[in-house]
Order: sequence, then C-alpha cells, then structure tokens
Amino acid sequence: MKNYFITGATGAIGSALIPILLDDPDTQVCLLLRAASAENLAERLESLYRFWQIGAADVATRQRVRVLRGDATRPGFGLDDDAYRQLAADSTHIVHSAGNVRMNLPIEKARRSSLDSARQIIALARGCSHLEKVEFVSTVGVGGRTHGLVAEEWLLGDRGFHNTYEQAKAEAEEIVRGELERGLPLTVHRPSMVVGDSGNGRIIHFQVFYHLCEFLSGGRTFGLSPDFGGARLDIVPADYVARTIAWSSTTTASTGRIVHSCSGPTLALPLTPLRERVREIFARSGRRLPPLINLPTSVFKGILGAASWLMPAEARRAVRTLPVFLDYLATEQSFANHRTQQLLAAAGLAVPAPEQYLEQVLAYYLDRSARHA
Repeated sequence: MKNYFITGATGAIGSALIPILLDDPDTQVCLLLRAASAENLAERLESLYRFWQIGAADVATRQRVRVLRGDATRPGFGLDDDAYRQLAADSTHIVHSAGNVRMNLPIEKARRSSLDSARQIIALARGCSHLEKVEFVSTVGVGGRTHGLVAEEWLLGDRGFHNTYEQAKAEAEEIVRGELERGLPLTVHRPSMVVGDSGNGRIIHFQVFYHLCEFLSGGRTFGLSPDFGGARLDIVPADYVARTIAWSSTTTASTGRIVHSCSGPTLALPLTPLRERVREIFARSGRRLPPLINLPTSVFKGILGAASWLMPAEARRAVRTLPVFLDYLATEQSFANHRTQQLLAAAGLAVPAPEQYLEQVLAYYLDRSARHA
C-alpha cells in the first residue's frame, strides 16, 4: 500500500493530482489542510470531494482519504506529537505543492510560505520510516530575470527576480538542493503558468492566467492594450502537471532531476495572437468587448493607472496587479523542456499544445463566471 502525504490539496496542481492517485486502489492519501475548526476541516474536505466528483456513496474511495488540520509552514505542521509520529510512520511518498502564489507579498511573508514549508517537508522526510520519494513543486519562475532559455538544472548566482514569489521559491530550491546532495530521494518540479484540465477545462480556482485573459480581452481596460512585441506566454494544463508528478513518484528515474512541466520554447504562445484568440472566444460566449487601442507600454501604464480610480473597487484591485504581469512578460525568456520530454517519453507523457486545450479552458472559465455574475 502506498501512502501519500500531500500539501496543497486545494490548489490547482494538488486538486488535479489526488484523483489520479486514487485511481490506484492500493493508494491512500493524507491531506494537510488549513481550517479554523474541525467543522471547517470537514467542510473543506467535502468541498474537495464535490470537485473530484466523489459522492458520499463512494465509501471505498473516501476510506482511502485522510485529512489532517494543520499548516505546512509551522513546526511539525502544527500537529500534536502523536499525529506527527503516525504521519512519519505511515508516509511512503510526499508531495509538497502548497504555496502562496501571490506575486506581490512582502518578502518575509513570501519566505514564510516557501522556505518554512520546505524546511518542514524535509524534516518530515528525514523522519519517515518507509520513505520512497519526495515530489517538490517549485516554479519555472525561479529563472527570475534570466534572458533567453531557462535550463532544466539548478540555477546558481544572482539573476534578479520579477517579484517576491519567484525569489522565495528560488531560495527554497537552495534548501532542497542541499538535502538532495545528502541523499534525500527527491524530484523538483517546475511548472509554468497552470491552467485548467486539457480535456474539460476544469480547475479548482481561477488564478493568474484567467486574470491575464481578462486584461487581454480589453474588457477591464476600456480596450486599451500595451504593445506586447514578441512576448510569449508559457502555460501548462493542470492534468499534465499532475500526471507528471504521479508518474515521477513511482520511479527512481526522476530522482535528482529538475522537471520542467511547461509548453517550452516551441509551444509557448505569442501574446498578440493569444489576445486575438481570447477576444474571439470571449465574444462568442456573449461578452461585449470594446475595440482595441494599442499603446506603448509606458503610455498604457500611465493612462490605466489614472483611469483605475474611476473603476469599481474589485476592478481597480485587479488592474493594479497588471504591472506585475507586464514586468514578467517584458523579459525575453523561455523555458527548456527537452530533457523533461525525453524523461517522460517512457511514461507516454507528452506536453499538449495549448491550441488543443485553450478553447476548453476558457469555455469552463466563462461558463463559471456567467453563473456567478
């Protein structure tokens, strides 16, 4: 029996991974969830069951799911001694996918999310009696302001970062690298911008990509749009990342490797054609969009900053995050995935082209947005 301890079950990657693991009847999962109370913990778990479409009648599957109320950043995850010892005794696999993906946190808060949780995961791994593998989820963003191709290897030296999220994740990788050198069986996964399932578009939360698509549509910016030049966007569907992690957890072939779950240099989407595709899909769904007005980026930022004061509070908050995206997209950068594709060929896993799933991903988003409008 395989026993997985998983952080980040309510995130885009963790929530896509767990049903894949549960497809194996010899697998049990233990989820670490934050909750204000035992009642709140039960509510959060039930919400996950609904997303996974695991009904109350599916007792056999539910019996293979255990949940702990805790916090990945706290010593011992905030568990009592008995619960922690039992966790260390039971766990054969660890998947750490928890993390705060906000890009503009103060650096100390970003470090608390990334570094403190990495230290706690390592402490657990070192204490496990029957550990087989650790899957550590990072981000291609650790490449920071590297120009050109970000390699599938440990990144050393000062490279500058777009935001505190990237910086903290890079610092967490340094902690992990040291433990790997001391013999910890571990794989680092660096996904790019995660979107919904490649088949049906489903995703548990709408995060960065979806906000970016709203900006690309022009609907939040009165039609104003910056000149994207040759900028490209690397996205990857949650199910591909999840299947990669699931496979990696069962093999020593990935131990010590840096796995880039991303579209890569050949499939990353040029932003200008992507903008047109987004507008086409939005308009087809019934969205009324203003005509586009292309502006130099500096002019766009200035006008939009002034105009944001006339917007509703929610739209204003969203617009004020746009400089973070523009800064990220201004770097001429791509992410290597050749070695990863060679590694995953043995598992029959090939990264899908965004054109194969973009329609489904945005259709799911637009449908859900219309329901909650």
